[in-house]
Amino acid sequence: MNYRKGLIAGLLASAVSLGAGAPSAHAAGYAVFTHGASALGQGNAVTAHASDASTIFYNPALMNRLDGTQLLVGTTAIFSSREYASSIGGNPSSDDSLFFPSHLYVTHKFNDQVSAGVGIFNPFGLGTKWADNWDGRYIATRSDLKTFDINPVLSYRVLPSLSLAAGVDVVLLDATLQRKIPSAALTPLLGYAPGTDINQKFKGDGTGVGFNVAAAWDPCEHLTVGASYRSQVYVDVSGDAVFASPAPLAPPVTVLNSGGKTDLTLPPQFTAGVAFKGIDKLTLEAGVRWEGWSKFKNLNIRLDNGNSSLTPRNWKDNWGLNLGGRYQVDPRVALLAGYVYGDSAVPDSTFDPSIPDAKTHVFCVGTDVDLKPFTVAVAYGYQYYENRNKNNTIYGLPGIAATSANGKYQSDAHLVALSLGYKF
Repeated sequence: MNYRKGLIAGLLASAVSLGAGAPSAHAAGYAVFTHGASALGQGNAVTAHASDASTIFYNPALMNRLDGTQLLVGTTAIFSSREYASSIGGNPSSDDSLFFPSHLYVTHKFNDQVSAGVGIFNPFGLGTKWADNWDGRYIATRSDLKTFDINPVLSYRVLPSLSLAAGVDVVLLDATLQRKIPSAALTPLLGYAPGTDINQKFKGDGTGVGFNVAAAWDPCEHLTVGASYRSQVYVDVSGDAVFASPAPLAPPVTVLNSGGKTDLTLPPQFTAGVAFKGIDKLTLEAGVRWEGWSKFKNLNIRLDNGNSSLTPRNWKDNWGLNLGGRYQVDPRVALLAGYVYGDSAVPDSTFDPSIPDAKTHVFCVGTDVDLKPFTVAVAYGYQYYENRNKNNTIYGLPGIAATSANGKYQSDAHLVALSLGYKF
């Protein structure tokens, strides 16, 4: 039974360590940063200025600059494409996926000093779906992660030029992983003949709590400096691994089913920006972003049968930058443009196809339309990932190089965002 326990431990390790499993929308690891169409159109360079209620995510200290009560709801369609070419002559594969991270925000200004709001968004997520016969099928065939952050916040204007904000992040996480196990590996246990693959599926969930703080300061008339910090969030994940026969008449594999637990640390995130409004009708902002992925050093899986598995990850902290502009054509229409650069959090030594992360470049355009009391924001972003080569000992089966899926990974994505607002 030791091999059985090792299989389940490996499955759980892959499932939880994947986090999201896909290149995320212009963020490292499995972080998602598409939380408002207007912000996307400006390359997310909106930490130091606000035009709608999505500032709850980007910098809630700016809520004081939004009048009355404002509602914003929207989504982003992310069309992602990944291609794998083997370095040892194996089977090439591709993955085309569609995801919809969404957002809902409500803000209310009580007076000139106090504003409050609540946001619901997907801070981490996405997924991958590879062919059932590809080289890395024993590492992952399909993987998904969904998170929902419920974030109430309060902003207080301390001085005419300085506002501070704080909030609570309640994060709900749901993860699913599917991969294959060769039937020959289970022959001593279940009597399978070689040549078929058994399906494995892990599904788990958990909840964690964190906090966020932010500040906005006007050092002079045309300049605003903003900063926002979200804490790390510990999530206890528990779930079940289920094994399914490849054919109805095949021997049952339910004997392998098992539960397991682990804990996952969602990384701290910090953004800062400087906005300049000294040119008529034009707002320009430059910003930086930091993510503390070095918290993800190891993954410790604890099985219900008393066994455990420790998998090294050794991810690294990473930095990115944002540049964006907003030009107010007339009182109703604004044009948006931006650029995002992000580094990769995954080192070469632990890079695997469940998270084909790489350095990324995003080019963005968009528009805001004010139809009083309604607002509409639409944005498009093209995300290009620099090519990534896998050449390490991350195997689908222990010690078998043919299951490493070593080779070149190429990825890109198209992002189309829509946000609808209403001002009471």
